[in-house]
Amino acid sequence: MQKVYVFLALLLTGAGAATPAQEQGNPGRPGGFGGPIEIGPDDKQSYPDPPDSIVARRDDIPHGKLEMVEYDSKTVRTTRKMNVYTPPGYSSDKKYPVLYLLHGIGGDETEWQRFAKPETLLDNLIADKKAVSMIVVMPNGRAQKNDRAEGNVFGSAPAFAVFERDLLDDVIPAIESRYSVQADREHRALAGLSMGGGQTLNFGLAHLDTFAWIGGFSSAPNTKAPEELISDPTKAREQLKLLWLSCGNKDGLIRISQRTQRYLKEKEIPHIWNVDSHGHDPTHWRNNLYHFSQLIFNDQASKAALRRVTSTTNEKPAPSNTAQLSNTPEGITDDFKPATTNQLGHEYPQVNSQGRIKFRIVAPEAKSVGVTFRDSTEFVKGDDGAWIGYTRPLDEGFHYYAIKIGGAEVPDPNCKYFFGANRWGSGVEVPAQDQGFYAIKNGPHGQVREILFHSASTDTERRAFVYTPPGYDQDSEKRYPVLYLQHGYGENEYGWSVQGHAGLIMDNLIAEQKTRPFIIVMTYGMTNEIRSGGLRDFNIQPFQTVLCDELIPYIDAHFRTLADQPNRAMAGLSMGGMETKIITLNRPDLFSHIGLFSGGSISIEDIKEMDAFKKQNRLVFVSYGGHEVGGGGPRRGGDPKATVDALKNTGVNAHYYLSPKTGHEWQSWRRSLHEFAPLLFQK
Repeated sequence: MQKVYVFLALLLTGAGAATPAQEQGNPGRPGGFGGPIEIGPDDKQSYPDPPDSIVARRDDIPHGKLEMVEYDSKTVRTTRKMNVYTPPGYSSDKKYPVLYLLHGIGGDETEWQRFAKPETLLDNLIADKKAVSMIVVMPNGRAQKNDRAEGNVFGSAPAFAVFERDLLDDVIPAIESRYSVQADREHRALAGLSMGGGQTLNFGLAHLDTFAWIGGFSSAPNTKAPEELISDPTKAREQLKLLWLSCGNKDGLIRISQRTQRYLKEKEIPHIWNVDSHGHDPTHWRNNLYHFSQLIFNDQASKAALRRVTSTTNEKPAPSNTAQLSNTPEGITDDFKPATTNQLGHEYPQVNSQGRIKFRIVAPEAKSVGVTFRDSTEFVKGDDGAWIGYTRPLDEGFHYYAIKIGGAEVPDPNCKYFFGANRWGSGVEVPAQDQGFYAIKNGPHGQVREILFHSASTDTERRAFVYTPPGYDQDSEKRYPVLYLQHGYGENEYGWSVQGHAGLIMDNLIAEQKTRPFIIVMTYGMTNEIRSGGLRDFNIQPFQTVLCDELIPYIDAHFRTLADQPNRAMAGLSMGGMETKIITLNRPDLFSHIGLFSGGSISIEDIKEMDAFKKQNRLVFVSYGGHEVGGGGPRRGGDPKATVDALKNTGVNAHYYLSPKTGHEWQSWRRSLHEFAPLLFQK
């Protein structure tokens, strides 16, 4: 959870406590406050901006009452305050619905009163018969004993999650015992701004037995993933009376709400999505409260609003530029979905069932846009300044790429960054039919730990990542074998745990009892100092010294390893396979299991003393992608299968694996690890 609160601190510059100018952030930075903004076709204004007069006090109408009340909080174990609005003519002879209204991270129970004047807004709406008479409760969502918005407000972020119990167990019972209310879900609404918008979605959608009307305005990064918010779409469709989402198109947090809205649309959950021209500011919150208040507790009005929005959303829009359709590949299947490698809230790039990638790059001033994938279509610019382009069908799995803008190759601003091709850049995942073996599943998980170790030979502090299997920290007596796993040229120590999903592969194999639990160590193989074409000049000795004389002793000293040759393996992909081959043949006293993934093979001629090798070695594993050795003959290193067969004939425990329909790429290497791991350290 700590990462979430750090993220909030980076994004929320005092939301709720700042002035409107502060809330909007720096207009010179794309997206200003929060982060970059990308507006999609669904991101439209559903309701017009009302006039400022909606919060002007009118002397010729009845007025409600705003009072500060105290209640005993069993959750926080103290007396707390909340601001309560009762409508004009409030009487104990009548029962009223209740709207619970939550503030932002820099606010408190007075924030809505200061920013949006809900008491005046409701007085006016009720007088004009545009809203039903309701009670509005504005509690303090910072559920801790010192609940004031002072000092480092981000330090109190955990208390906003605790407020879920305070709201359900203390606030609502206090209101329903003191006021004349209709105490059922159909007459209970929940809404909030920024951090309070995230609370609203998190709490409201998790408790549809308590709330039927839900509104999130400019919801903050504390908002849970939509799959977690709504795990049962059918139940949500049945129980929700109204779900309102809103955000300004100048709000750098819009991707949080976009992510939720896209999921709602995909799952066909009725909702209203209102994107106006404001930022992360009080005007947006006031205006959306104005519209939301007219729909809640009014079945007829809310149903009509949902029908209107749904019919508008389902209309087929005319293309903004007919030329944009000219680059659509013939026979393409239009079932594109956002790639799993996208940044949070970004709709593009998208992948379809044919393995094609669809890109949308907003670059209105660019003269040309393209992508580094070969045989891609020309990118065509629409009237909205967005360039659209498509790739050829790609192999399943992970692929590096760059966007070309005006001849320069740059990372795609829509996707996460990965280290490959000697740079931090873009990558996209094409879902594989067998992706389940590296999927995140509900079960025990190991840990990937970052360590720093001193290298005397290079006089540097070096990094490695260490995977420890599930249960490593629970049994302090148990010791484990170790696999040293190397990346390829142009990559680094991040590759196997990030692109390769090595930890998840092991978690799943161990859960299925298909492999013996072992430690994996991944460090930088010093491959990238040589330039392309200089492979013949590569000297293995510096890395062999780092690995064998420095890293292995460090690992054996700091982790519970079985520190002997029979319990030590080495494997690598591509150039890491070449390193593995050289080092394991140079140091047979250290390694008993060898894995070469798209990195050559070991021939009989490579082994100086076959009898000694057979006594020391327990496994030689060689693998390739099917496309690498297809087409009538191998592309590199001779015929690896024939080489493996020759080793087998001498009595070496040698295995050969061919990844179906993949090339020199991560899906081949993920599958290779999946096949290799169960063969290791067999007793």
